[in-house]
Amino acid sequence: MKVLLVNGSPRKNGCTNTALEEVAEALKNNGIETEIFWIGNKAIQGCIACYKCRTTDKGCIFNDDVTMFMEKAKQADGFVFGSPVYYAGPNGSLCAFMDRLFFAYGAMVLKGKVAAAVSSARRAGTTATLDRLNKYFLINQMLIPSSNYWNAVHGSTPEDVKQDLEGLQTMRILGNNMAAMLGAKISLPPTEKKIYTNFARK
Repeated sequence: MKVLLVNGSPRKNGCTNTALEEVAEALKNNGIETEIFWIGNKAIQGCIACYKCRTTDKGCIFNDDVTMFMEKAKQADGFVFGSPVYYAGPNGSLCAFMDRLFFAYGAMVLKGKVAAAVSSARRAGTTATLDRLNKYFLINQMLIPSSNYWNAVHGSTPEDVKQDLEGLQTMRILGNNMAAMLGAKISLPPTEKKIYTNFARK
């Protein structure tokens, strides 16, 4: 079993990474292999709605970290996406990353796997960030583990986060619950073909 943890912060070793490391440690203590994938601090191309990923077998037309991550994702059983809070929402670079990842590869690679989101903030906006990130999982029939509180840590620096004992406990419990869910090997039943409804009527 392997879980990929995605650090969506431009700071490789910042607060978001501190939270992800706590989740990873709990997963490793349960025998789960982990890897933290940093999306970096360079611009990430957003989805341009060209639909090439749907009309060819080549996936996304942009060959960058999203396509590189997709290759890793094929071998993973679970995912944790972490984001700092920007104006009460997720980091824009992470959203661009996830828009393309889920649109191009969601049904092929991610559907039915276990996924969770974590957020990091100095003060507020963590739950709005989690709500946004969880929507990627919900529309893709992914299985979402819970913890004993919202999956968030607080602090302006990694040292601050390490003093957020409740937040760190939330991360550990999330990791333990994710490991239990992975160990149960839950799988989706057969589903109906997707029905698309356009609410515009002539």
